[in-house]
Amino acid sequence: MKVLIIGASGGVGHRVASRLVAAGHRATALVRRSEQAETFSAQGIDAMVGDVARDTVEALADIIRGHDAVVFTAGAGGRDGPEATTAVDGEGPGKVAQAMKIADVNRFYLVSVFPEAWRERRMDDDFEHYMVEKKNAETRIVLTDLDWVILRPSALTNEHGVGTVDLGLAKIHREIRRDDVADTLIALMDRPEICRSILEVTGGDIPIANAVDALTRSHGQA
Repeated sequence: MKVLIIGASGGVGHRVASRLVAAGHRATALVRRSEQAETFSAQGIDAMVGDVARDTVEALADIIRGHDAVVFTAGAGGRDGPEATTAVDGEGPGKVAQAMKIADVNRFYLVSVFPEAWRERRMDDDFEHYMVEKKNAETRIVLTDLDWVILRPSALTNEHGVGTVDLGLAKIHREIRRDDVADTLIALMDRPEICRSILEVTGGDIPIANAVDALTRSHGQA
């Protein structure tokens, strides 16, 4: 596969890119600065300079063209104010979906968030806005005719992956390691028949390959 990763500088995105390359695939990181491109190139990861929030749909289509799939794991996350969150988390995926249609690329993997994430805590307005925009992005993607998968991981941690998860249509929000999210994404990409599904993933005791196999069987029965 040749996969474009939007958000490759982030914890999940960088892991996906590195693992794809290690497995013999090609990964392209979309970066906003040329010095970032040099860093990725040194790791064997292709890089292209672009900006989801600022570039036109046509410019994004030029970047996407020639890839087999797009992974969108970028997020402002409320760090740069509500406008950035709206532009990246809310409007970004829909903008990329439009560009994919122009570029004739159909496989889209969107990393989103559990709807009930951290509901046991009192979160600030920026976080609440982030949650609203994540939902807005999902609603835009499910209305497209792309072969999309929306993956909602639970709270992310940086410990080494364990290779096991709890993956399905609806799960209880707990924690999951970024390594395991990346490996789950790649396992899903290896099974293109799994598409047009919203999946939730959290820490669990099922090997990732087995969890994805179970989804494959359920899609075959549908």
